[in-house]
Amino acid sequence: MHAQILIRPAVPADHDAIARITRDAYLAAGHFESADHPYMRQIQDVARRAAQATIWVAERDGAVVGSVTLAVAGEPYADIARDDELEFRMLVVDTAVQRSGAGKAMVLAILEHARSLPGINAVALTTGLTWESAHGLYLKTGFQRAPERDWVVPDTDIKLLVYRQELVRTVG
Repeated sequence: MHAQILIRPAVPADHDAIARITRDAYLAAGHFESADHPYMRQIQDVARRAAQATIWVAERDGAVVGSVTLAVAGEPYADIARDDELEFRMLVVDTAVQRSGAGKAMVLAILEHARSLPGINAVALTTGLTWESAHGLYLKTGFQRAPERDWVVPDTDIKLLVYRQELVRTVG
């Protein structure tokens, strides 16, 4: 049995771990050949990202084991969010502990958070074409493909897939 996973807002002391986990996860998945790729350099600049978006971490036994970036329409890190959607990006889990529940815990926390936001009726995300384990996680947690919203990264041939989940709010 794994120790409990805590999902919390990132603090500056987490930035180095977030950068390392993001770099390692993207490289291990084969998305980029080098940490020096311009996009890889951008996503490793966690302080800059934190100044423009909300970043959460997954923590287990006092160690950061994952992170995710949240954004709403109009914010710098929102690629696809519509006015009534919360978007999450760069959900990554430390390669040493992948498939241990941290990714699922972050997705469930995002959905719970989204339900508490006024005017937000869905959660959307973009993922890579070949990121099979991510696709499985999103389908298992209730997301559905939105192929009409798939897009290609400008100035590349990288196609990204969009998933979306309409929120169901319980009346209490």
